[in-house]
Amino acid sequence: MEGRYAIAKFPSDAAIPDWATGAAFSSVTRTLEELSVVTAEASVPPALDASRGWRMLKVHGPFSFDETGVVAALANPLARVGVGIFVVSTFDTDYLLVQEEEIPVAVETLEHAGHRILHLELLGL
Repeated sequence: MEGRYAIAKFPSDAAIPDWATGAAFSSVTRTLEELSVVTAEASVPPALDASRGWRMLKVHGPFSFDETGVVAALANPLARVGVGIFVVSTFDTDYLLVQEEEIPVAVETLEHAGHRILHLELLGL
């Protein structure tokens, strides 16, 4: 997917920031321990302590709920070469976030594992 993304963490009882849901992609997850926001890096206030510089790979879906191993088939090869990921799942598909500097290794690794990566130009490749 196009652009750079950021991941921010807030206390579990924090209000959802106005900037958190205005981008083409955003994910807001609240648990008893935290409120996590994934959104376009440009939407995140510069002074906010957030993890920035993530690029996003959208997994071609939709997948049925009984289809197993989808994320594992992507995460395992990346883990073997030391590429960290952040995964967001929706009803239809999954999204892998990879730090920008690791995108070339991630793409090469996933292709070597038999996955087809489309729209490399969106990742700057």
